[in-house]
Order: sequence, then C-alpha cells, then structure tokens
Amino acid sequence: MKVKHDRRAHVWALLAALLFIVVSWLVIEDKLSSFDSGVIGVVQGWESPLVTRIAETLSAIGSTIGVIVIVAVVGILLAAMLGHRKELVLFGFSVGGAALLNTVLKSTFQRERPTLHRLAEETGYSFPSGHSMAAFALYGVLAFLLWRHVKSRKGRLILIVSSVLLVISIGLSRIYLGVHYASDVLAGYLASMVWLGLGIELFRGWLGSSSKS
Repeated sequence: MKVKHDRRAHVWALLAALLFIVVSWLVIEDKLSSFDSGVIGVVQGWESPLVTRIAETLSAIGSTIGVIVIVAVVGILLAAMLGHRKELVLFGFSVGGAALLNTVLKSTFQRERPTLHRLAEETGYSFPSGHSMAAFALYGVLAFLLWRHVKSRKGRLILIVSSVLLVISIGLSRIYLGVHYASDVLAGYLASMVWLGLGIELFRGWLGSSSKS
C-alpha cells in the first residue's frame, strides 16, 4: 500500500502544476481581483485583538526563522527516532527546495502586495506566498514521512488533520494580516505541492534502486 500511495505523487504534482499555471495566468490577466478582494473582506471581517494575536503567532511560525527552528528540531528528532538518512534527505530537499523555488517565482512574477487594510508590514513581492509554500512543504513532507511509521488509523487521522489545519491556518493568517492575496496563498500551496510531489517521486526511486542493489 505504501508504494501505491507514493506512486500517486506524480499525478497530483502534475495536476498542481497545471492549476498553478492557470492561477498564474489569471493573476497576470488581473482576473482574480474580485475573488481576492472578496476573500480579504471576509477574512479581515474576523478582526479582533485575539484573532490578531493568533494570526501573528501563526505568521511567526511560518516565517523563515520559525521554519528554520522547526526544521532543525524535527530533523534532530527524526534522526534520533528513525535514523533513516534518506528520509532526512527528502525532508531537507522538500523544505529547502520550496524556499528556493519561492524566491525564483517571486522574482519572476514580481506582484506587489495588497495595499488594503494592513495589520502587519512585510517587504518583498507577494506571489506566491512564501509562508504558504513553506508551511505546505514542511508539514506535507512531515506528514508523508510519519505516515510511513504511524500504524494506527487514529494516529494517521490525527497526523493528517493536524497538518492540514496548520497549513490552512498559516495561509489564512497572511490574508488576515493584509500582506497576501488569497491567490498568493493558493499559488503557494500549489507550487509546494509540485515540489513535494517531485521529491516523493525521487525518494521512491531512490528506495527502489537501493532495494534492488
């Protein structure tokens, strides 16, 4: 069953790549303005001191420093508990590669950040969201790696639900704080999905070649 799940990676990675192209084209053609404004209006309609503190905390978790700390801690724990070097390589490839890819994509599209109601200040370009890409890459690869070792159905359910909630919450926090459009966040998820799918396919091939040798 593990192999079958791994082999689906190229399918959803290809689908994510196609969707990313569509979203990118819509952004370039300025066809998502109503969508972005509508989502920002709804999400910022939740504004309150408590929600702002939560959003700032989630944003800090998804920041460069936050991700580096989490990656370091998780990497040490994975090495101590699992001891699988190849899984650590996939972990680093997914998170580090997503960060580099985000830099390339932002430089390519050069989309300016929202100028509406700002609850935080941020520099740099907007598309795609770096926080969203980092969150999807980090918690996505972590869920994939731990899934292989968690045997209980309940444990796997908790793993998936926790990962999904974290990824979505970090993306929403960026919209709430007014530093990203919804399309930035969506594109960040899709771009990271492509990269993660590529990493899983390479990882599967690496495992397959090792088992044959």
